[in-house]
Amino acid sequence: MDLSQSQSNLSLGFHAHRSPIADDVSLGFHAHRSPIADDVSSLQTDASLRPIPLQLLDQQSENRWSGSVGIEDGEDSVDGQREEEFSILGYPMSLKRQRRGESLSSCSSSSSLHPSKRALVEPDLDTRRAVVRSWGNQTLSVADPDVHEIMEKERQRQIKGIELIASENFVCQAVLDALGSHLTNKYSEGMPGARYYGGNQYIDQIERLCCERALVAFGLDPDCWSVNVQPYSCTSANFAVYTGLLQPKDRIMGLDSLSGGHVSHGYLTPGGKRISGASIFFESLSYKVNPQTGYIDYDKVEERAMDFHPKILICGGSSYPREWDYAKFRQIADKCGAVLMCDMAQISGLVAAKECLSPFDYCDIVTSTTHKSLRGPRGGMIFIRKGKKPRKRGLPPCQADEVDQYDFEDKINFAVFPSMQGGPHNNHIAALAIALKQVATPEYKAYIQQVKKNIQALAAALLRRKCRLVTGGTDNHMLLWDLRTFGLAGKTFEKVCEACHISLNKTPIFGDNGAICSAGVRIGSPAMTTRGCLEEDFELISDFLVRAAYIASNLQRELGKLQNEFLKGLQNNRDVMELRNQVEAFAMQFAMPGFDI
Repeated sequence: MDLSQSQSNLSLGFHAHRSPIADDVSLGFHAHRSPIADDVSSLQTDASLRPIPLQLLDQQSENRWSGSVGIEDGEDSVDGQREEEFSILGYPMSLKRQRRGESLSSCSSSSSLHPSKRALVEPDLDTRRAVVRSWGNQTLSVADPDVHEIMEKERQRQIKGIELIASENFVCQAVLDALGSHLTNKYSEGMPGARYYGGNQYIDQIERLCCERALVAFGLDPDCWSVNVQPYSCTSANFAVYTGLLQPKDRIMGLDSLSGGHVSHGYLTPGGKRISGASIFFESLSYKVNPQTGYIDYDKVEERAMDFHPKILICGGSSYPREWDYAKFRQIADKCGAVLMCDMAQISGLVAAKECLSPFDYCDIVTSTTHKSLRGPRGGMIFIRKGKKPRKRGLPPCQADEVDQYDFEDKINFAVFPSMQGGPHNNHIAALAIALKQVATPEYKAYIQQVKKNIQALAAALLRRKCRLVTGGTDNHMLLWDLRTFGLAGKTFEKVCEACHISLNKTPIFGDNGAICSAGVRIGSPAMTTRGCLEEDFELISDFLVRAAYIASNLQRELGKLQNEFLKGLQNNRDVMELRNQVEAFAMQFAMPGFDI
């Protein structure tokens, strides 16, 4: 646009007379004089030019151009300059100009933006590099003492406590090294060999290696299975499966959350509130456990599935202590025309070690977390059946005459990226590759066998102490303790245990009459097995747990069930402090992987 044409309809809000600022003020542009500045000068010298409504300068600042603001006429600032303030498009600006008689070039470098006043001389290159290096190589304790202090407290909590949350575990030093590595610097949207950014040749190698190790760890034929290791969690993995294979409002069916299922399988509260994305974007109907036995009633699962006709039938749960009958689920899925998906997040380590039934024999899709019993970093995986479909239903895939091709892989990979996620976490994928290498070893199988022995020892010890367990025991790495014999709610017992440095989590259970009961807690053995605990150690842990239950029961009688009063009573309770000291002394006998104790 040529602003110097007399026919121009643009007004910059200048007065018709020539402003003195045009003679001796620089706006601080050093590289070259902008053509628009020349055009502005021509506008200012044209006395016949009429301003029109389009204003670049505020009306209130128009009168300021003929004199300085904040400095009286003729008065010099400390550096021999006068400062003028104005605004462009509503942004305040500040100009410094030399006293009359001094050259324009001498003041052109002294302009600054309001309100800050920039140094006249820029730091040299070496100084700026030194500043970057100074924070770029600082340790955490120096760079952020506040975060470092909190992290140290958490480290001590882990060392001094008994970790019984079934969803948690402790990773090895090599996994920690990969998680805190330079791999977090690289952005790698897309799949190996098809990235949206350059410089991913080594990232591709790591992800391909991780996928290969995942298939080896679970004994899968690469002609029948593929795996996506990019999901940020198993919840993300589950939703990617739904997104890839379903349309909004299509139907899914999984174990009810209050029966031990996971909210990512679709869950509505008794009042109809949709909790997770799975229930918000898809229609879900849950099946339940038998309230008297705690076991899944497969006949009722089939009955509900035939009424509901889900497009995806989900097996696997968050708090179910028994084996899953995948063959029965396969029959139900075939009968109602559903894709069969298993969420093996809790039991993936047992599946890899062949210490429980495998969902891969019958399922179309298998998802998992990468921590928990698998003992890797936090993230998710999706195993996707591919190749030819079997001719006959009800038989394990790849073991019958074959016809149509599975078409899940591309759809689900596309759902992970670009539909659901951005770039994968490369440091997590490298750490997962390390963990999966360990999973394929005899030592890992021995570890999982010890996990099962330990939880069996704990279950037996609790039963000897007249405690009630849901289903009467366990087939995997966890148990559910029904605390109604102590008159306790799960959240009350959880708080007492936390005060004693024992970590577990409350869980709902079904009462004998079918009503939902809040008197359950879930207990798992993987984390303390990782630290080196054996059966006799879990015998002692059972003693700690029963003592905590009696403490909670006594405090509840003294203080009532009001949460605030109860929590206050925990702080200085002598029995709590005594048990806490014993728990800490016990826990600190065992090494913590990756921790320098």
